[in-house]
Amino acid sequence: MTSSRIPFFYAGTRQAGQTARSSSVYDPSTGQVARHVPLADAADIETVIADAAAAASAWGERSPLDRARILFRWRELCLQHADELAHLISSEHGKVVADARGELQRGLEVVEFAVGIPHLMKGEFSDQISRGIDMHSLRQPLGVVAAITPFNFPAMVPLWMLGPALATGNAVVLKPSERDPSTGVRLAELFVEAGAPPGVLNVLHGDALAVNALCSDPRIQAVSFVGSTPIAQHVYETSARHGKRVQAMGGAKNHLVVLPDADLDMTVESLMGAAYGSAGERCMAISVAVVVGDATADALVARLAERVQTLKVGDPKADGMDMGALVTAAHRDKIAGYIATGVSEGATLVVDGRSHPAQQSGGFFLGGSLFDHVTKEMTIYREEIFGPVLCVVRAQSADEALSLCNEHQYGNGVAIFTRNGGAAREFAHRVQVGMVGINVPIPVPLAFYSFGGWKASAFGDHNQHGMDGVRFYTKLKTVTTRWPSGADAASFTMPVLK
Repeated sequence: MTSSRIPFFYAGTRQAGQTARSSSVYDPSTGQVARHVPLADAADIETVIADAAAAASAWGERSPLDRARILFRWRELCLQHADELAHLISSEHGKVVADARGELQRGLEVVEFAVGIPHLMKGEFSDQISRGIDMHSLRQPLGVVAAITPFNFPAMVPLWMLGPALATGNAVVLKPSERDPSTGVRLAELFVEAGAPPGVLNVLHGDALAVNALCSDPRIQAVSFVGSTPIAQHVYETSARHGKRVQAMGGAKNHLVVLPDADLDMTVESLMGAAYGSAGERCMAISVAVVVGDATADALVARLAERVQTLKVGDPKADGMDMGALVTAAHRDKIAGYIATGVSEGATLVVDGRSHPAQQSGGFFLGGSLFDHVTKEMTIYREEIFGPVLCVVRAQSADEALSLCNEHQYGNGVAIFTRNGGAAREFAHRVQVGMVGINVPIPVPLAFYSFGGWKASAFGDHNQHGMDGVRFYTKLKTVTTRWPSGADAASFTMPVLK
């Protein structure tokens, strides 16, 4: 983005909008204001939704093959501009550029899946279900849908929603996070460059006013959301009350269970990436390690402490960095507050990231923090921290570790590290969590499966992408057909097929 004011995107191009309200967008690595994003007023909201509504019907009438070809060209353009997009993500989010590239790739995998939409939207056909009668089903687009996305994945999560929504024939209003909104605009611009008609993908910037409008406007048929649990629940309840279908993904507190027979070298390396990658600002980050047995816990904590203290934290654009900055000063300070709370509630702070030298740069930096002897009553165990903080909880048995996972209010992702196949299978079967990894620390499903958690981590009946995404963004129609040679007598009883 070359302008200090980030534009809206509708009618196929960047737009200034009418609102006088705006919010600052920071470069987290320096702590300086880099841009300003407009916060839509009622007039802007109406303009963007109306433009999408005007484009939806014609887009939905295009053949699935035609839409798939445009998505394929969009994917190619995103890959051609991958370096630009990765630096744009990093400049507003604060994650290292290599991580931003990985985020973009995981998002584009869903677009690749959605390119197969001519096959994915196929219905069913039954011949001669009764004498001279056939039956078939088909899927049709909803119309206009909304995608409300979080700051932590400004490319991946929008692409997870946009791929299936656009492929199935819907027009989309994307409301990216106001903390790092530029990537959403650039994705929409590339979509038009790929051949998409104006209005099919619009970008609306805003705060609660825009969110509530998308949840209540009758032209919006479905809302997909990712964010914190309180907002996810609000979006779910508000949208459902206005007759929309909703998928709303909330918070997480992902556990990694370590059994005594686990390969500790592999476990340590896996925990480092899963807990501290992207500075812990991932909904699938591992924030709790549940270690079975004190001897195993002692050995694991000792190895982790050494590794956490050597994390390379600094300018996300510099080569070799493990962690960049947190997204805002307020978020950094909130995480520091959780660390102080953990100490006051009696946890052992093995490594304190609050005094990391990178903070002297003026950016929103924290080092990695490691707690031991955390209990399930503590705030740092119960609440989502969403930062580079790993809590070690000690359990005396595999059953106790399983119970900790099952009793937690969140049920997004979980992992178990062990060499015992039977123990792993039993854990995967019994754990009450939506996504499970066995010796895999971040079990994010690939595009042809679906992503989603349980309990307070998700609201709604459909997960994201995969076939659940196709089902969510389409409505099912069933057609019963016959071509009679003459008129039948009227029947006043429930029809019975013969």
